[in-house]
Amino acid sequence: MWFILPVGLIATTLAIAPVRFDREKVFRVKPQDEKQANIIKDLAKTNQLDFWYPDATHHVTANMTIDFQVSEKESQSIQSALDQNNMHYEILIHDLQEEIEKQFDVKEDIPGRHSYAKYNNWDKIVAWTEKMVHKHPDMVSRIKIGTTVEDNPLYVLKVGKGDERRKAIFMDCGIHAREWISPAFCQWFVYQATKTYGKNKIMTKLLDRMNFYVLPVFNVDGYIWSWTQNRMWRKNRSKNQNSKCIGTDLNRNFNASWNSFQNTKNPCANIYRGPKPESEKETKAVTDFIRSHLKSIKAYITFHSYSQMLLFPYGYTSKLPPNHEDLDKVAKISTDVLATRYETRYIYGPIASTYYPTSGSSLDWAYNVGIKHTFAFELRDKGKYGFLLPESLIKSTCKETLLAVKFIAKYILKHTS
Repeated sequence: MWFILPVGLIATTLAIAPVRFDREKVFRVKPQDEKQANIIKDLAKTNQLDFWYPDATHHVTANMTIDFQVSEKESQSIQSALDQNNMHYEILIHDLQEEIEKQFDVKEDIPGRHSYAKYNNWDKIVAWTEKMVHKHPDMVSRIKIGTTVEDNPLYVLKVGKGDERRKAIFMDCGIHAREWISPAFCQWFVYQATKTYGKNKIMTKLLDRMNFYVLPVFNVDGYIWSWTQNRMWRKNRSKNQNSKCIGTDLNRNFNASWNSFQNTKNPCANIYRGPKPESEKETKAVTDFIRSHLKSIKAYITFHSYSQMLLFPYGYTSKLPPNHEDLDKVAKISTDVLATRYETRYIYGPIASTYYPTSGSSLDWAYNVGIKHTFAFELRDKGKYGFLLPESLIKSTCKETLLAVKFIAKYILKHTS
């Protein structure tokens, strides 16, 4: 059998080794004025900064809290530049690789059983969707709404006791690959819905009278890549013409003022919008599904991380939507309800003024096609862990978020026709 070994060795060396982030740092800087904001923009031109918040350099303004990741090699010079210009900064993460490994801080309770206290890879999530349908055939069905660039299935779980004519809410998680707490919440939602039906008064009423369409992972290829190759990956995995850079930011690929920001044109950027609106198979599958269910879908909720915000339209303009007061009221009460569990404070408001201006987002698109209650949650935390929220914080994050989602659903049931 010895002659097999060399072949095995060759195969191993051909496989791409996952990206490591040893001693990479995450800085938090707060520029005091435009001059300092420009210093950060200049640093971004000459260094490889991966912006965590906001998601690109052009959003950087005075008095904004800015988080970015920088390689070990460049961190020294970045630090010197900040010191020289008397800029206020802190280092949130000193060794990114260490934080990545520390994320997995919950032990498997029962091997083989789906865990809601751990992050689950794509294979586990697929197996879980099958299990939920099998376990609750009268309440959960699985709809394949399309496939990804790499031919992975896009599954939506329909949760509810009624037929397709009932009022519905569409929810998606994991549009950005590295935001792992997001798919964890979608799994938690389906689990709690099925588990507490018949026991919890509000949940029972909701499931008796409306349906939830839940897309547990929107960006499947990117999510797989973030598990196997690059934990900090954000985009999908589509190839870009005339560029060696891979991927489109699915949340810049919707037909909602898609062309309004120049900075989303670069295929190598983390916020690349794609060659045209709905160019990506994932975006197209979701928009087709929503369009075909427009009569029943009364709310759209998308889950991201991090920064503890509840956002509503618009992102591409500072103009307020016609039902702004209604959205503001729902967001205010939702964040109050969320805080009752662990006193986690969320801020809320329109994307453009609360977060930063964005174009081509799923939220604005859903609003513009006629779904008048659209919300985006930016889940925990505020930056201590950023995208690397430890597993030990999954359950508390999900429990408080569920309270807010139940409130929104109750409101939709009562106040929409």
